[in-house]
Amino acid sequence: MFKHNYNVIGVMSGTSLDGVDLAHINFEINDGKWSYKIFECDTISYSNEMISKLKNGIHYSSSELSELNIEYTNLLGNIISEFIVKNNISNLDAVCSHGHTILHQPQNGFTLQIGNLPEIAKITNQKVVCDFRVQDVLFGGQGAPLVPIGDKILFSEFDYCLNLGGFSNISFEENKERIAFDISPVNTVLNFYANTFGLEYDDKGKISESGNISLELFDELNTLEFYQKPYPKSLGFEFVQEIILPILENYPISTKDKMRTFTEHIAFQIGKILQTKTGKLLISGGGVYNDFLIDRIKNHLPKTEIIIPDEKTIQYKEALIFALLGVLKLRNEINVLSSVTGAKQNHSSGEVF
Repeated sequence: MFKHNYNVIGVMSGTSLDGVDLAHINFEINDGKWSYKIFECDTISYSNEMISKLKNGIHYSSSELSELNIEYTNLLGNIISEFIVKNNISNLDAVCSHGHTILHQPQNGFTLQIGNLPEIAKITNQKVVCDFRVQDVLFGGQGAPLVPIGDKILFSEFDYCLNLGGFSNISFEENKERIAFDISPVNTVLNFYANTFGLEYDDKGKISESGNISLELFDELNTLEFYQKPYPKSLGFEFVQEIILPILENYPISTKDKMRTFTEHIAFQIGKILQTKTGKLLISGGGVYNDFLIDRIKNHLPKTEIIIPDEKTIQYKEALIFALLGVLKLRNEINVLSSVTGAKQNHSSGEVF
């Protein structure tokens, strides 16, 4: 018999590199319906040295990647252990950890999330469920996005669930199947340019708002091949480094103008996905704090009711959902949907250490 109550920690590190998100969560399942409560949560920032390594890992040799994987697994294990001790958390069923994506090339049958080595279980002295993406790629899927099954199970009252993180991604029901895909880069690009002003991010979108749109750049971005592709589809940091940034850097305009244009691009692409839709749109992720971006999304979606949830759900929704994926794996239940990733079948993904 399966349990009806699970005491777990969800751990997530996103492409925006703002740190490791940890959330202590209790899940309950009654009559097939899941509910959750988020207790203690925290974001542990990376050192500048680690940020540099995570940014540049895409260019590392296999031996350098192996070393980085060991170093990052040790770091992540210690961060999780300190979180457990600091918050006096006991009787955990599992720690459910995403790791950090370094390479994501599903078209080549390959994805790498570091921090998922078996040693993490020894360091934390806990059962660890991790490495959720690899199996899906082996099944011919994109390995992403994985959050939509959590949207389906935990946030079914919303018509659409949009996440604004390093990239934007969306999920919704279509013909009684969950559909989800990445839309465009978001904070991977905006933070890159905010960094040039000595800032971690563009606070409330004030820098972007002060710029002017370059229509020529706006049009070039919107004609990129990725935006014409049907879903399922997903993006990795490679797309930003190899395609987006070279285009932006090719324009002799101010950084503010690049940020303003890219913000409009983000909102336009989101609006294009939902332009004929009404209903409720739940928005989460760090991008919700970018007031200007939210205003531009509202401008492109005038008929859509936009809902921003409570603070913990905004900040820790991905950690929450990877915690759920871990629990589903423990129950040997489906936690990845083929309708979302394009894999040959639904499956229960992840490693248990």
